[in-house]
Amino acid sequence: MTLPAILKDNLRLPVVASPLFIISHPPLVMAQCKAGVVGSFPALNARPESQVDEWLAEITEGLADHDAKNPDRPAAPFAVNQIVHKSNARLEHDLTMCVKYKVPIVISSLGAVPEVNAAVHSYGGIVLHDITTVRHAHSAINKGADGLIAVAAGAGGHAGPLSPFALVSEIREWFDGPLLLAGSISTGGGILAAQAMGADMAYIGSPFIATPEARAVDDYKQMIVESAAKDIAYSNYFTGIHGNYLKGSITRMGMDPENLPEADPTKMDFGAAATGAKAWKEIWGSGQGIGAVKEIRPVADLVARLEREYQAARGRLAL
Repeated sequence: MTLPAILKDNLRLPVVASPLFIISHPPLVMAQCKAGVVGSFPALNARPESQVDEWLAEITEGLADHDAKNPDRPAAPFAVNQIVHKSNARLEHDLTMCVKYKVPIVISSLGAVPEVNAAVHSYGGIVLHDITTVRHAHSAINKGADGLIAVAAGAGGHAGPLSPFALVSEIREWFDGPLLLAGSISTGGGILAAQAMGADMAYIGSPFIATPEARAVDDYKQMIVESAAKDIAYSNYFTGIHGNYLKGSITRMGMDPENLPEADPTKMDFGAAATGAKAWKEIWGSGQGIGAVKEIRPVADLVARLEREYQAARGRLAL
């Protein structure tokens, strides 16, 4: 299946920058889009909820101004992540704002709801739903999502346990629509590998934390630079859903990352997390691919590195 134009036009690389909880905000999103990859932010990052309107106005106007000044180099589109979970009391409000600004791409998480898809389709937008299992993938497509984000083992934040090889292969047995892959992709070679595996695009998050534009504290950025795959812990203790976190941040909070208790998944509350709860503010999410992140560098430089590596990988394979 051919990708929709919104996922091809104006893109320098086949990459969507994943929405980073707390970290993604308008300066990061606009820098990503201007650099030629899809930028995104979680709606819950804007608080109070009235700030969603302000952020969407800022991004929409900022990218329009960029395009007017750079007609030969228009910005990539942007996306907003919506947590579709019963604990998110803001969903209706935040979705209304997406409709108001005709957000090109909505990324839905933790619940596939036909009404969300219908609202986005009403103005011509598309919905990509992130999943960690094939069962959830079937559910999302059956309920009207346009594409899937396969969140495989090693991804930052909430990540699944499955190998990307297995997850992509099983999805491609029955789904030929837009498919993105997340999980330890932090190099241009990784982007090409995702495509070789059967995905259309890569979904990259953790490398963007170590940028000046990211709304992360300096210690978080530096820990990304200084850490590698061995420094990541996989646990459901902090939110009720398994995810990957920097061991150093867990140790700083007086806990042993090697001996974290199991949490009750029925106690998830993303409304509480959105207010800056300790689980997300001081325990820092990260994927396993951060060994490739060697310095804090601007988004434009990071995307340029990824492009050089991507083209070099294509050259090695004579593509």
